Amino acid sequence: MTATGIPAAPAALGRAGAALLAAMVAAQVVTGLQPRPILLTSVVVLLLAASALAFAAAVHTLPRAAAAFAAAVAAGYAAEWVGTRTGLPFGEYHYTGLLQPQPGGVPVIVALAWGGMGLAAHAAASAAAPGSRAARVVLGAAALTAWDLFLDPQMIRLGLWVWHEPGPYRGVPLGNFAGWLAVSLLVMVLIESCLPDPAARSAGLAALYTVMAVMETIGFAAVFDPPDPLVAAAGGIGMGVFVLLAWRRRWRK
Repeated sequence: MTATGIPAAPAALGRAGAALLAAMVAAQVVTGLQPRPILLTSVVVLLLAASALAFAAAVHTLPRAAAAFAAAVAAGYAAEWVGTRTGLPFGEYHYTGLLQPQPGGVPVIVALAWGGMGLAAHAAASAAAPGSRAARVVLGAAALTAWDLFLDPQMIRLGLWVWHEPGPYRGVPLGNFAGWLAVSLLVMVLIESCLPDPAARSAGLAALYTVMAVMETIGFAAVFDPPDPLVAAAGGIGMGVFVLLAWRRRWRK
């Protein structure tokens, strides 16, 4: 036990998650200053995934957290594999060769992003609605979909994937977001089924979701060249709603 009464292993995992989150922020800052930061983009996602896994393990134990993470990664990979072949559920698109490795035509780093942000979005929903499984699933899916308001425009900028028929939101078809919501609902159900106490709240994971929202908003508003106020506003408001919902109980206390 630590001096605060927290078991040593969870405390160590929590510290590891915080250190990885700080490293992710540093990598994200450097990424925003690079003209074509492909390698650093992958580093950011790896740190995101590792931080999310550590924070989740601190609350739910490592085996349970790993199972939830793996389930989210598998669901994300499967959706992308089907999507690149059929156009469902996101629309017709394909990945370029910039993100490697790509087993089955889907970059591994993309599947890891589904797992890391899936855990973070689920934690934000758990903080907002700890007493309702249905609310956690719906809110978590919406929180994860809100992240794509940033993700798709950023990845299109970097040339990481291409839409066959560009849509009205910075080239992204609107149907893509319906597809994201559908897959995100599946991801949330899988995470719920893997965790012994799905409503247990992780301040670290909620902080991870918050940091991503803030960093992406600042990036699109002022750092990326050229800035994009539309995406900064859309993504900032979209993710910001779930940040406020996640922290409102703590703020009240």
